[in-house]
Amino acid sequence: MLERAIDMLAVQIGIDPAEIRRRNFIPNDAFPVRTATDGEYDSGDYGGALDEALGLSGYDDLRREQAERRTRVDPKLLGIGISTYVEVTGWGSEFGAVEVEPDGSVVVLTGVSPHGQGHETAFAQLASDLLKVPMDRVTVRHSDTSLMPKGDGTMGSRSLQLGGSAMWRAGEEVVEKARRIAAHLLEAGIDDVVLADDGRIGIVGAPDRSYSWAELATVAADPSQLPEGIEPGLLATHEFDGGGNTYPFGAHVAVVEVDADTGRVEVLRHVAVDDCGRIINPMLVEGQQHGGIAQGMAQALFEEVVFDESGTPLTGTLMSYEFPSAADLPSFETSNIETPSPRNPLGAKGIGESGTVGSTPAVQNAVIDAVSHLGVRHIDMPLSPERVWRAIREAAGS
Repeated sequence: MLERAIDMLAVQIGIDPAEIRRRNFIPNDAFPVRTATDGEYDSGDYGGALDEALGLSGYDDLRREQAERRTRVDPKLLGIGISTYVEVTGWGSEFGAVEVEPDGSVVVLTGVSPHGQGHETAFAQLASDLLKVPMDRVTVRHSDTSLMPKGDGTMGSRSLQLGGSAMWRAGEEVVEKARRIAAHLLEAGIDDVVLADDGRIGIVGAPDRSYSWAELATVAADPSQLPEGIEPGLLATHEFDGGGNTYPFGAHVAVVEVDADTGRVEVLRHVAVDDCGRIINPMLVEGQQHGGIAQGMAQALFEEVVFDESGTPLTGTLMSYEFPSAADLPSFETSNIETPSPRNPLGAKGIGESGTVGSTPAVQNAVIDAVSHLGVRHIDMPLSPERVWRAIREAAGS
């Protein structure tokens, strides 16, 4: 609704939709910002995201092409839609644990419960980086209530920033415990013991005076070899609470063609620039963007629950409920900027829902922009061919 209102205002006062958004952005040096509704925005570069999206889409060239096409009779009407959004993610707390096994392998426990997002890959990547062990030596376990003492699960685009941070903090505790055990065995000061890039823990500059993870895990299992106050085992658990939400943001540009004779919409391009804080795995982020954009486009153009006058659902099966296939969608053009969040050690924000937040109004704005010169001010979603066709005819009639 906000993005539609901004576009409607832009038309009313005769200003470009990109420019009216830019004039109303929170400046970068104002963060953190507490809003009128008591949300505390953690970090952002809203102008940077918009500039990136406009540049990738060739926005000025698109506007020139649109103006040129409107000077001639062309039933294929070009529309360009923009959306700039801020969303909220990362509520609550989450459990994580890290344990080094006697063979030097690492087991990560997480309270989040992935179902295809790639959390196992991201968490193994984090553990590998933190403990300096190969990724294939890391096992990530989740969703098993016989192993996990607690966990709030996967929702609200919170898994990496909370679950990943819980695992990271637990891993840091394991590294610190290993350093203390190594210092005790080597009769050295704790400040002289480091975790090297090859995964061995020992004296700085003295590789012959170091231990592997397997050696330290074996020692850690024997209480008689441990310094006073150290519990047996190379295991740590952590419950992470970021102390506040994070606020991902982004800018999307959709390009569509509308058939003036039939109302049919074809999405030609979609450019998405989404910020999710520090990116741990670019491929997983891109996958989340793609899925979200597809769902957002589906809401804008296809999906609707319809009832007849007596309240009987007319879209109760997948034969009557319309949704897009891959053939109905363009290839997505995705990019990112990174404004790390100060509310977790990874600097992460959510990404799972960003595409749905940004794409829906961008596509809706694009369709209405395509027919705005005909007198159409607004069309409700979904922008089905019939609705678009009727809006064109009503504008012509008035």
